[in-house]
Amino acid sequence: MTRILSFLALVLLSLPAFAQPQKVVADKIVAIVGDKIILRSDVYNEIQDRQRRNEEIPANANCAIIDQILLIKAMTLQAEKDSVIVSDDEIEADLDNKIRYYASNYGGKEALEEIAGKTVYQLKEDFRASTKEMMLAKKMQETVVQNVKITPQEAKAYWDKIPKDSLPFYESEVEIGEIVIYPKASRDFEKLAQDELNDYRSQIDAKTAKIETLASLYSDDPGVKTNGGQYTINRTEKTWDPSFIQAAFRLKEGQVSPVFKSKFGYHIIQMVTRAGDDAVVRHILRIPRITDPETNQAVAKLDSVRALLIAGKMTFGEASIKFGEDQNAKFTGGLKQGQNGTYLTIDQLDKDLVLMLDKMAVGEFSRPVSFLDDSRKTGVRIVYLKSRTEPHRENMKDDYSRIAARALEYKKQEAIEKWFNSKLPNYYIQIDPEFADCPNLTTWFKYAVASAQ
Repeated sequence: MTRILSFLALVLLSLPAFAQPQKVVADKIVAIVGDKIILRSDVYNEIQDRQRRNEEIPANANCAIIDQILLIKAMTLQAEKDSVIVSDDEIEADLDNKIRYYASNYGGKEALEEIAGKTVYQLKEDFRASTKEMMLAKKMQETVVQNVKITPQEAKAYWDKIPKDSLPFYESEVEIGEIVIYPKASRDFEKLAQDELNDYRSQIDAKTAKIETLASLYSDDPGVKTNGGQYTINRTEKTWDPSFIQAAFRLKEGQVSPVFKSKFGYHIIQMVTRAGDDAVVRHILRIPRITDPETNQAVAKLDSVRALLIAGKMTFGEASIKFGEDQNAKFTGGLKQGQNGTYLTIDQLDKDLVLMLDKMAVGEFSRPVSFLDDSRKTGVRIVYLKSRTEPHRENMKDDYSRIAARALEYKKQEAIEKWFNSKLPNYYIQIDPEFADCPNLTTWFKYAVASAQ
C-alpha cells in the first residue's frame, strides 16, 4: 500500500480531464470501498493522461494508480464518518483555480471549451463530486498527522539508518538576508511617466496604434517580450496589486483605463474579454526614472541602519522589519528563501549578489548598493551573509533542518499507515481479480477477502 497521500498526488489525479474530452475505455466497476466505487476507466484514463504529459509510465502503473484511488476513497469515506466538512465555497474556489490553470495553458476559456467539447460550467459540474472527494481526503489526512512532531533524537535515529554511501552531496550554500528600500522618484519623472501613458492612451483611442504594439515597444513590464502585455486575471486572486484589479474591473471590453498608480509604477489597462470574475487584459507599465540624488538619499539612510547593525544595537531581523520595504522579507526576518528553506546555492542568486558575497565574510553586512529587482524597480539594499557551507556530504551538523524535515515526513507516513491499518477492517472492500498480481495491494486484498466472508 502506498504509505501516504501527498497533496501533489491528489491534485494530479484531479486535473487532466479538464483539458481533454473523456476517453472511451471499456468500463466496469473494478473496486469498491464502502459506498465508493472505482471504475476501470478511472485507472486507465489516468495512465493515458500521464502518457499525454510525457511522464514515464512504469510497467505496473495500473497498480500504483488504483492504490492511490483506493486511498482517496477510503480517506473520503472516513472523513464523512468523522463529519469532516469541505464547504461549497472551498470546492468552487478549487474548481475555479483549475479552470484558470487550464485556460491559461490552452489560450483562454474559449479554447479550453473547444478542446474539452464542453462549457466551463459543464466541466465544473462534471468534476464537482470528485473535487469534493479529493478535498475531503486531503483534510482527513491533515487531521491524522496534525499532531505529529519530530524530536532531534528521532531525526538522528532516522539519519543513522541511511547507508552512508547513499547520503546526498550538497554544493556550497549560503544563507543571506537583505534590507531593501526603494528610492522615490522626483515629481518631474513621475509626471513624465504619466504623460507618456496618456499619450499612448490617446493613440489607442484614436486607433493609430495598438496597445500590444506600444507595450512591446515601451512597457517596463519584464514579461512584455513574451506576452505583449497580456494577462489572464481573476478578481479574487490575492497575487495581483489591488489597484490593478480595481482599475481593470471598472472597464468594459475594449475600453482603456485612465492612468493609475500601483506599487510597480504607472499603468494603463485595456479590457480584452471578461467573464464574471475572470478577465483577459493588456497593460503598459512605466516606471518613473530614479536619479542619483534619490538613490544617494536611500544609501545614506541604509548607511545609518548598517551602523546600528555593526554596533549590535539592533538585530538584522529587527532592522528588516523596521526599515525594510520588501513585504515578503518581513515575514522571514529578511532572509531570502529557496526550495530548501533559507539555504541557497549560487545559481539561485543574481550575478550582482554573487560578486558581492565573494568578497564578504560570514556575519558581515555589506555597504548599501543599488540594484534592479525582479520587476525592474530600482532599489537599494544591505546584504547580510549569515552562513556559508563548503561542498559536503550530508551530516547532522550542517544539514539538520533538512534531515529533520525528511524524518518528520517519514513519521507522518508511519502515522498514516498505522491509522489505515486500524480502519481498514471496518470498511467493505472489493477489488477485481484483474489487480490480483499487484504487490502493493496485498493489504487491500487481505481485507477485501475478509469483507467478502
